[in-house]
Amino acid sequence: MTRVPFVGCHRPLPFRISIPVEFFSMAAEAHMKSPQTQLGNTPQSLQNYPVPPPPPPPLISKNLELSRALTASSKSALFSLSREDVLFEDEWLIAVNKPQGIYCESILSSVHNLLNADQGEQVKLQELHLSNRLDRDTSGVTVITKSHKVAAKLVKAFTDHMVKKTYLAFCIGTAPKWENIIIRSGHGRSRHGAWRVYAFSDVGRTLPGGSFIRDMETLFEVLSVNGKGCFPASSGSERHGEKLIVVEEKSEITCDTDKTEVLVRAHPRSGRTHQIRLHCQYLGIPIRGDVKYEGVCEWKDTIYEGHELHAESLSFEHPVTGQSVLIQAPLPLWASQALA
Repeated sequence: MTRVPFVGCHRPLPFRISIPVEFFSMAAEAHMKSPQTQLGNTPQSLQNYPVPPPPPPPLISKNLELSRALTASSKSALFSLSREDVLFEDEWLIAVNKPQGIYCESILSSVHNLLNADQGEQVKLQELHLSNRLDRDTSGVTVITKSHKVAAKLVKAFTDHMVKKTYLAFCIGTAPKWENIIIRSGHGRSRHGAWRVYAFSDVGRTLPGGSFIRDMETLFEVLSVNGKGCFPASSGSERHGEKLIVVEEKSEITCDTDKTEVLVRAHPRSGRTHQIRLHCQYLGIPIRGDVKYEGVCEWKDTIYEGHELHAESLSFEHPVTGQSVLIQAPLPLWASQALA
């Protein structure tokens, strides 16, 4: 029904205005037939926006993700760190080994309790800052700064790509035909709000929500296939002569063929949300347990409650002393078994 505005009138008028129903019908019909309205009511209105090459997340992932989130909330509320979880600490920084299925906000509050209880320090929670934020089900190195000034310096180092990171991922998919590979693509939110891989040529273009597509790049190296370590497993310098994939269209690799267990090390050269998970999906080796990005949740009669991605190491220049810092987290069981 069309409403007629009464500009500048704050009280009801002492008389009624009667407008025939046919008037509204004719007006509505004329409005619907206008070129502008027809353009807005059809998919044509989205034709100028970039289209992500990979498929959208499977519908089954929504229910599983909700269940996992509720479980993680309960675990996180009861979580506490011990001194055995501390990987590095000095006057300005503390790094801990975050377990799978715990939210980073709980890590922050737990570090606050640990510092105040064990050392008698009166550290204010507001002074602590997460330097790197891991996904709920990603385990491994998490760095927390103890003051605002140090936080600003370390955040800048992350932003300027001065921090080197390595991750381990246990994947189930098509056996790779490469030893190491660089994948370069775009990254952004689709009109449904999900993070997606976009063509590299679309970097800088606007998305339906008003954000922009940004670039992301990851180097992968294969460590083992079906439990057999066919390539070096050390986390040393990146190798040369890698194959390069620049994403411009849908991946030709599918996950519906014979599935293989693949352990990879990832060197993200940018820091986008879900970067490694998205690139693993595009390469046809989604991470085990990562139902959001086509990973299997059940494998060999075992149900996995989260994706198997581990922040193995961080290396950077200390924001205060200037010295080189390398922080490594112990391997999770799934990684140790794959490398045994």
